[in-house]
Amino acid sequence: MMYQVKLDRFEGPMELLLELIEKEEMNITELSLAGVTDQYLDHIRNSENIALANLADFLSVAARLILIKSRALIPSFQVSSEEEEEIKDLTWQLEEYKKFKEAAGQIGKLASFKKISYAREGYSGVGAFFCPPEKVNVFDIKKAFIAVLAQIPLVEKLQEEIVAEVITLEEKITALESSLRLRIESSFSEFVGNADNKIDVIISFLAVLEMVKQRIIDADQGSLFEEIKLKIKTS
Repeated sequence: MMYQVKLDRFEGPMELLLELIEKEEMNITELSLAGVTDQYLDHIRNSENIALANLADFLSVAARLILIKSRALIPSFQVSSEEEEEIKDLTWQLEEYKKFKEAAGQIGKLASFKKISYAREGYSGVGAFFCPPEKVNVFDIKKAFIAVLAQIPLVEKLQEEIVAEVITLEEKITALESSLRLRIESSFSEFVGNADNKIDVIISFLAVLEMVKQRIIDADQGSLFEEIKLKIKTS
């Protein structure tokens, strides 16, 4: 349900319903809801201050109150399973709303002290306590503590790997073209003479094939396994 803050008063159907029940000094039960139904309806009928945005919420609660009162007055009155759930839901909502209202009051009192933080005991009304099992000793506590620690996942340290820097095909093409423009002719073995590994050689060979394909250089090999001669294409 939707609520709206109006001036210094909290306006909403649950606020009104709880106020009526507390005024009559009743417990939050179906019988109490049936007892305050007329007062709730009178308030809606006579009130001019209910915001239109919240009117549907007030009427929704009123409809369920009428259903509850009808069942209380007419023992033979039967309700569907869906209606039964609505009745239980209204009772539950009211009980929860009361809890939050009381907790809000306690928190409001604590806020007046202007402290930075508050323990749960300050507004729940329940003090901190420790109830160990009978005949428990330090060894039992140690065993329980070790069991808790065993459930904590271990931080896995990954093995360090050195990643070799690999030159790209574009970089090889640029380097080969720059080298050939400084001389008339070169060989593939000269170009890969300073290669650090086989991957560097393979990339260099792919660069040569790409440059031949793009008609940037001419590559000539007299016979099988002979040196590959490279030079910039002139036309």
